[in-house]
Amino acid sequence: MLKTALKPKWIAALLGALIVATGFVLLSGWQFGSSTSEPPVKAEKTEVAVPLTEHVQPGTELLGLKADQIVEFEGQFIPDTQIVVENRVHDGELGYWVVSGFAVDGAPDGEAITVVRGWQAEPNPPAAAPEGQMQITGRLIPPEGPILHRDVREPYFDSVSSAELSNLWDLPLYSGFVAIHELDTDEGAVHEPGLELIHVGMPEQDAQINWLNVFYGIEWVVFAGFAFFLWYRLVRDDYQRQLDEVAEAAAAEHRQANTERNPNS
Repeated sequence: MLKTALKPKWIAALLGALIVATGFVLLSGWQFGSSTSEPPVKAEKTEVAVPLTEHVQPGTELLGLKADQIVEFEGQFIPDTQIVVENRVHDGELGYWVVSGFAVDGAPDGEAITVVRGWQAEPNPPAAAPEGQMQITGRLIPPEGPILHRDVREPYFDSVSSAELSNLWDLPLYSGFVAIHELDTDEGAVHEPGLELIHVGMPEQDAQINWLNVFYGIEWVVFAGFAFFLWYRLVRDDYQRQLDEVAEAAAAEHRQANTERNPNS
């Protein structure tokens, strides 16, 4: 069979199969390379504080590219906009979030944003928000969905919904809310008695895997192997055809020899 494979036409066919297989392997590598994607926003970007008023505009949906960013802004807490959200875990302990509205300096139309001032273990009514000009640094988090059929007689809320709080406070609000990491005035940091600041960690940075691309990559490898298999089968068929021709020629010679030896048979 080696002699058959060394025929010029089959050597040329092998080179053609090699070229085709190389193309398939390159396509496979491209598919595998495209099967993983970087996170939409890298950690080194989300962890550097940016001005809220430049990062997102009021009235726009807080998409994945804008959410989970550390933002900073100035303004004042708005009186009579305090709520308590129950069933919030902090350091493994179940408790409550204290949430207030905050008027943002430089907002296009005087919009406010919902801020989580901190966490408390007991359902005690928290003190009023600090007064005066404040500087806030914290993580911008997408809004939670409102709880349907909430009993308004209950003093606690189940979610931090921008739409629900906008109606409750009768204020235009930014989408989403900010968990305060740092609360400062010109005189220094402010710590509210009874409240622990919530330091929300950076979002997960796992690469995304597209399994369809992985499947296509495997397919191209199979096609590359099939190119060589097809060449092998063609060479084998040619070799088998030669064996059949030799066998038929030998049989014909044998019959002719018998005829010559026994002309009357």
